[in-house]
Amino acid sequence: MSLLAELEDSDLSTLSSRKSRITYKKGQVVHHENTPPMGLFCIHSGKVKVSSTRPDNTERILHIAKEDEFLGYTSLISDDDYTTTATVMEEATICFIPKEDFLAVLGRNPVFMDRMIKLVCKDLGIAELKLSHFVGKSVKERLATALLMLKETYGLDGQDSQQIDINLSRKDMASIVGTSTETVIRLLSEFKSSGLIDIEGRKVRVSDAPNLAKVAHFYS
Repeated sequence: MSLLAELEDSDLSTLSSRKSRITYKKGQVVHHENTPPMGLFCIHSGKVKVSSTRPDNTERILHIAKEDEFLGYTSLISDDDYTTTATVMEEATICFIPKEDFLAVLGRNPVFMDRMIKLVCKDLGIAELKLSHFVGKSVKERLATALLMLKETYGLDGQDSQQIDINLSRKDMASIVGTSTETVIRLLSEFKSSGLIDIEGRKVRVSDAPNLAKVAHFYS
């Protein structure tokens, strides 16, 4: 972890001696919404979806976290209940540092505190940017936008396209976009017929990013 690796040796040694490493299977919950934080979770490998519950009790996926990312740290720092649920999307190895140990190091290390505050601000900025890309757009535009964002974060380069290296169900994709599973399936088929994407099982390969961006109105 880049942030933790920059700690003083004594603090790093303390956290290392207190941490535990847990392997989670697909579908297991790392932490639940509306429960108090017990410590810091650091993803060593795998992917974890971070979601919240809408008023109608449906799920909205806010972020898909990958290796080297923290989970639930904003609630840990603010000492509030989790506002999201973190669920493993594929087998993941996650390190856990107890709350009291993490906060003790944070409290006596102003440089580390400053870096954590900057991380919070950065993540808030990213969240605001994502929201701005979705507000006022049609479902078709939101899906195109989501595919481009997923490509940038999880894309694997190919010869003339880029596969999104994440095993997203159509239900999960609908949860990201904020629509029905049926609508996502129909629009993905439409994008495929237009030559914008290819589909291999659950995985999507972006074949024509410039024109997909035009559908998303990134260049309008």
